[in-house]
Amino acid sequence: MLDNKERLRKRHPRYFNQLSSGLNIIGLAGEWLTATANTNMFTYEIAPVFIVMEEILLKKMYEIIGWDESEADGIFSPGGSISNLYSVLVARYKRYPEIKTKGMAALPDIVLFVSEHSHYSVKKAAAVLGIGMDNVIAIKCDERGKMIPSELEGNILKVKRQGKVPLYVSATAGTTVYGAFDPLTNIADICQKYNLWMHVDAAWGGGLLLSRRHAHKLSGIERANSVTWNPHKLMGVPLQCSAFLVHEKGLLQACNQLCAGYLFQPDKQYDTAYDTGDKSIQCGRHVDVFKLWLMWRAKGTQGFEILINRFLELTEYLYKQLKKRKHYELVFDAEPELTNVCFWYIPPSLQKIPRGSERERRLHQVIAPKIKARMIEEGTTMVSYQPHGNNVNFFRMVFSNSATKKSDIDFLLEEIERLGKDL
Repeated sequence: MLDNKERLRKRHPRYFNQLSSGLNIIGLAGEWLTATANTNMFTYEIAPVFIVMEEILLKKMYEIIGWDESEADGIFSPGGSISNLYSVLVARYKRYPEIKTKGMAALPDIVLFVSEHSHYSVKKAAAVLGIGMDNVIAIKCDERGKMIPSELEGNILKVKRQGKVPLYVSATAGTTVYGAFDPLTNIADICQKYNLWMHVDAAWGGGLLLSRRHAHKLSGIERANSVTWNPHKLMGVPLQCSAFLVHEKGLLQACNQLCAGYLFQPDKQYDTAYDTGDKSIQCGRHVDVFKLWLMWRAKGTQGFEILINRFLELTEYLYKQLKKRKHYELVFDAEPELTNVCFWYIPPSLQKIPRGSERERRLHQVIAPKIKARMIEEGTTMVSYQPHGNNVNFFRMVFSNSATKKSDIDFLLEEIERLGKDL
C-alpha cells in the first residue's frame, strides 16, 4: 500500500500545487519509447521519424494560432523559460543581426517590456543574454492581472525620450498566479505602431486554443511575432514539452546557425533542411515531441478540447463553492478565465477581526503556511500559496489533472477547514 507521502506524487487527483500534474498513460508510453530509442534531435539521419513528427506538430500549432505554415518556424525546447529566452534572442537578432558576431557592445541600450504579473523567465533571459534586468520594464496591470495598454504605450514613449531603444513586449496568455490574459489585440496595435517585437507567453494558457468555447480569450495571438506554448501544462503531456513558435521562417536558423562541419555537412544525400540542430541554441536536444504526437493521435484535437473544457468546468464549480462557504474569501471576485482560483481561508478566530494589519499579519504568517505544512505532513492533498502584489499569502488552485473530480474539490475545501479551524 502507498504511504501518505507517496500519494502526494503529481499524478494524484488531489495534487493542485503546480501548473503541470497528473499522468497520461499514452504520454508515459511515449516517454518510455523515447528513452528506449535514446537518440538526439540535431540531424535527420539519426532521428528521421522524430524530426518529421516535430515538423508535423509544429505546423499543426501554427495553424491553430492562425499562421500560414509556409511563413512560420519553431522548435521544441527544454521548458517555457528557454522558449521565452528564444523569443528575446530572435527579437534582438531580427533588429540587430550584428549581435551574433560583435556582441552587445555594438548595440544601443535596448529595453524589454513585460507585465508586472509576467513569468520571471523574461528577466532571467535578459540577464543571460547580457541585456540586463534593469532594462526590463514591468508594466502595471489592472486588478484582474491584465497588462494596461495605456501604461505600456506611456512607458515606450518614456524610454524613447531617454534615448534607449524599445525592442520587445512579452504579453501573457494565462498568468502563473491569477490566470489572466493580457489584451493581445490592443498590445499588438501598440507593437505595430512603434515597431516592437510582440511575444506571447502562452505557456500556461495556450491549451485554450484547442477549445472552441474558450479560444476567444487569446484573440490577437495571430498577430504575435512569436509564441511560447507548453503542452506539458494544460494539455497534460508528461514533462517536459514546450514549443517555441516564430512567425518568420528562417529566423531561428539565421540566429543560431554555426554550421559545425562534423554534423551539418551540406552534401548529404537528403534535404538538409530537415537537420534541426542549427536552429537550436543546444547541440544535443532531447526528443520531446513523440509523447505529444502519440497523445494527439490517440485523443485528437477534440479529445484535448473535451479535457480542457472539463478543467474550466471544475474551475467554475470551485469558484461557486467558495462564494457559498462562509470561511472563504476570493482574492478578486471575478469569474476565472483559466483554471486558477485564488482565495483566503478565514478561520473562526479571524471571523470577527476587522480588516486591517493584524488580520493580514495572521493570514500571511500563520494561516496559509501552517495549513500547507499540515497538508504535507498528513499527505492528503497539496495546494500552493503565495503573496502577490499587495495581497498577503493566499491559496492558488489550478486544474491540469485529468483524474480530478468535483469530489476532490469538496475534499480540499473540507480538508483546509479541518486543518485550519484551530488556527
